[in-house]
Amino acid sequence: MLKIYGVYQSRASRNYWMAHELGIEFESVPVVQVRRVADPAAPDAPLHTRSAAFLAINPNGHIPTIDDDGLALWESIAINLYLSRKHGGPLAARSLAEEGQIANWSFWAVNEIEQEAAKIVLTHDNALQDTPGGRDTLAVSTRLLKRPFEILNQHLATKDYLVGDRFTVADLNVAEICRYAMTEPALTGANPNVVAWYERCHDRPAFRDMWAARALEG
Repeated sequence: MLKIYGVYQSRASRNYWMAHELGIEFESVPVVQVRRVADPAAPDAPLHTRSAAFLAINPNGHIPTIDDDGLALWESIAINLYLSRKHGGPLAARSLAEEGQIANWSFWAVNEIEQEAAKIVLTHDNALQDTPGGRDTLAVSTRLLKRPFEILNQHLATKDYLVGDRFTVADLNVAEICRYAMTEPALTGANPNVVAWYERCHDRPAFRDMWAARALEG
């Protein structure tokens, strides 16, 4: 059985969403980011990203990680691409060209959006958005994301989804990366096609199931 190590309030959300989309059975193994643990060395500390038991699975000490019948993978985008290819269906590529396009959009989002989008979400998560430093971070990251969001908006001007005119793993991967930056009016207001696509992605039952599980973590 597929095991997903992580928590929903992390990049593991991408993999949980993917598992829900595919309708496959999986076991969720909670692994907390070490920064959230008061005393990581305490005997009763929860399994966390620096626990010896977890480092034996992923020596990098990051979540998510999966164990799929003995195959360990620890990059969230690679995990989703693997799962889509293994299980097939409409989320998977239907041709070599689609496989290339799916990988192209997925890794484009990692390289062009995720770093600055992560700064935005962490600023909000730490309630720093109204501090001088927080405002500076949001301003800089939003400026750096202006062009990638424009590219995405232009691509979506004549299509509902990124590849093959249907929802694929590319949409899931990119939407989950964009989510970190969708709080910023400067990005959403200027890119209505991105907003409409993002809402279509989030209107899927599998996303709603994942998000409901995420809310239970508190």
